[in-house]
Amino acid sequence: MKETSLSIRLSVELEKELEEFIESENLDKSTAIRKLLQTSLTEWREKTAVDLLSKGKLTFLAAAKFAGLDVWSFAEKVKESKTVWIKDKDVLEKDIERALS
Repeated sequence: MKETSLSIRLSVELEKELEEFIESENLDKSTAIRKLLQTSLTEWREKTAVDLLSKGKLTFLAAAKFAGLDVWSFAEKVKESKTVWIKDKDVLEKDIERALS
């Protein structure tokens, strides 16, 4: 994987929290920041996928792919969020057709 540098400015309070995280996880600063960023982006992808599914902008399979999850893991996320994604028969039929094609 190719890497790139990133320079950021943090508030003093956020830097203190970062230092606490670094100490508790026993990580160097770069690794800690990468870990936090990856975790946040994963959570964002999953939340956004559920939101797009509930708005009918993505099919179930497309939303699972967007989230970076297999369909069963994504189904669990949808269940946990209490999102109703099957709004009518047509939505379900389209999802099934896309899954089978």
